[in-house]
Amino acid sequence: MSNRTAVMPELSRIEIEDRPVPQLAARQALVRIESVGVCGSDTTYFTVGYIGDWVVDGPIVLGHEVAGTVVEVGAGVTQVKVGDRVAVEPGTPCRDCDDCLAGDYHLCADLVFLATPPHDGALTQFMAMDERNLFPMPESMSFDEGAMLEPLSVGIWACRRAGMRPGDRVLVTGAGPVGVLAAQVARAFGASSVRVVDVSPYRLELAASLGFEVERAGGGSHDPEFDVLLECSGAPTALADGLWRLRNGGRAAMVGMPKQAVELPLSRLNVRELTVSLVNRYAHTWPTAMALVASGRVDAASIVTHHFPLDATVDALLLARTEPNSMKAVIHPQR
Repeated sequence: MSNRTAVMPELSRIEIEDRPVPQLAARQALVRIESVGVCGSDTTYFTVGYIGDWVVDGPIVLGHEVAGTVVEVGAGVTQVKVGDRVAVEPGTPCRDCDDCLAGDYHLCADLVFLATPPHDGALTQFMAMDERNLFPMPESMSFDEGAMLEPLSVGIWACRRAGMRPGDRVLVTGAGPVGVLAAQVARAFGASSVRVVDVSPYRLELAASLGFEVERAGGGSHDPEFDVLLECSGAPTALADGLWRLRNGGRAAMVGMPKQAVELPLSRLNVRELTVSLVNRYAHTWPTAMALVASGRVDAASIVTHHFPLDATVDALLLARTEPNSMKAVIHPQR
């Protein structure tokens, strides 16, 4: 059985290789990969070669936003069966360390995360995954929507880290895929209002079409009128600017990570007793993400704007740089 795989052998180059179909260990299932979303991290690894302490030092397969079909199961598998259409949670923890046992498995020091060096990702036709990372999808959910449960999970975790409460007024800075999904989560969690800020007219138009208040970055009031800030842009001044707009007791979750150090006027902001939480991936989010999409409360398909076959992986990875009116590229390894 062929297993065509998009391999990055060196910086800014992709080769299509025919790799062996993985052999299954106990509690693993073989997934036929149908949709793989392109994340900004994939593009950064492709063009720069590192993110923080994670450095690409050999051939790697990118892609961690994944959905597909179970085609074979290994010994002891009980949670999925052949024929199940599944969304894939990309991080496999050790399940035995203190963080895992406390439920914070996303902080596991031995977490194996797809497409994070040195671990290969999902731009391949067949992939073996632990059954505990696989979530059967309802028939009404497309493979593209299943792949979008990963960035949606980031939005869910951001809202949880910010202590979202019904009635909160929410400011989302950054109208990229995660920002737009986080805004939808905030609304589904009971926000009384959600305003989305960005510099891109295209992305603001998309956010407005989903029913959100929109604002061009730098053009709004800086009065303290929001309860929650979801910073999803990674712009170096966005967190500090957003904090000024929080009311007393406001809460912020920082999703976007600037490449440089961030300065915060803490001596002037502490009188408001604000809380700032950082976001490192997610935990226990896939059931919620699936329920939000299946119920129609989150339109995950709204952020998918472009589709590519495996042979056009380079075009997909560079889409944001070549097409400003784009949001999310999805690669289809079977095409």
